[in-house]
Amino acid sequence: MTNLTRRGALAGIAAAAAVPTAPLRALPVGTPAPEWDIAEWVHGQPLKLHELRGQVVVIDFFQLWCPGCKSFSIPTTLQWEKDFAEDIAADRMKIVSIHTVFEGHQHQNIDRLKKFVKKTGFGHPVGHDRHDIDDRLPNTMILYGTRGTPEVAIIDKNGLIAYQRIGFFDPEEKARLIRDLMAA
Repeated sequence: MTNLTRRGALAGIAAAAAVPTAPLRALPVGTPAPEWDIAEWVHGQPLKLHELRGQVVVIDFFQLWCPGCKSFSIPTTLQWEKDFAEDIAADRMKIVSIHTVFEGHQHQNIDRLKKFVKKTGFGHPVGHDRHDIDDRLPNTMILYGTRGTPEVAIIDKNGLIAYQRIGFFDPEEKARLIRDLMAA
């Protein structure tokens, strides 16, 4: 997809998402996962989703001031870094966190994000979602239809959405799903 075509698609989605009566919706299971649109990688090397084809990819959409992110999704992904260390090292799995700021933009800035990532000890890539279509909602949030934070998406080896949910979930159950997807 060309940059112009991508921007047109994003603009159309953004226009629909801006209507309060039409909230964003998670992508259905089996839908091709869109490429993320990262303004800056604050930890790890820049990545493109299509480069990870053949791996199971876990995406944690988070914000700095999100209590559920700090108490649940970030600790869960950091634990999965340990639990799946061999799979990550063997390129069977990748965890990516995307800082998707849709409120408190001045507080949740890139400098604070860098300090937080360093202090928290992320071992996986962390990107700051780009804002250029909608002043309030970042691009990857629009593309994935995330409804807030924390939200987690699990992408299968073929690049399809296998799971996407806002809020809390059973980490053991999702770890089994990840293992099943890697074995498939």
